[in-house]
Amino acid sequence: MTTQTETPSLHELDYLPYLDDTGNLPEQLQQKIGIYAIFDQSEKLQFVGYSRDIYLSLKQHLVRRPQACYWLKVQTITKPNRTQLENTKNAWLEENGTTPPGNGSEEAVWNQPIDAKPAMTEEEQVSYEKSDELMKTKLLKKIARRVEAQILEELQSRGVQTEIRFNPKLKEKGLLDLK
Repeated sequence: MTTQTETPSLHELDYLPYLDDTGNLPEQLQQKIGIYAIFDQSEKLQFVGYSRDIYLSLKQHLVRRPQACYWLKVQTITKPNRTQLENTKNAWLEENGTTPPGNGSEEAVWNQPIDAKPAMTEEEQVSYEKSDELMKTKLLKKIARRVEAQILEELQSRGVQTEIRFNPKLKEKGLLDLK
């Protein structure tokens, strides 16, 4: 992790573990502004992004793509400048040679709330079609909770200890996003 105004190349930065020995995200990144690159277990680039709070963004990505979040490279910036962040992001993507999945074909999966609706069983789909609005809301909430349990189980298997809380209002729409 570095804090500077010039753009370091991606390969110059050290890999940081996504989770520390205690199963927590790097707390030193809380409320830090900067750019980050996420790598999978084999250190293959998966996503490049920037944020006003790197820690919260990393937490969102971990929930959305736990199997792709094993390593990080980070540059924090003390005086945020969107142009600088965009330029660094573009330079890192260009340096990589290919567009990582999170900045290409899987961009929505990395950046949008998790849609639990595809997890509906055929029986639930039939029930959903026949239901009034209140019953649809209850069914979507039930499906969202089931998907949430699967996500939490996967995170637990990774040893994640960081508190994960989903926004209860979004569950009524069949969506999962952190609160």
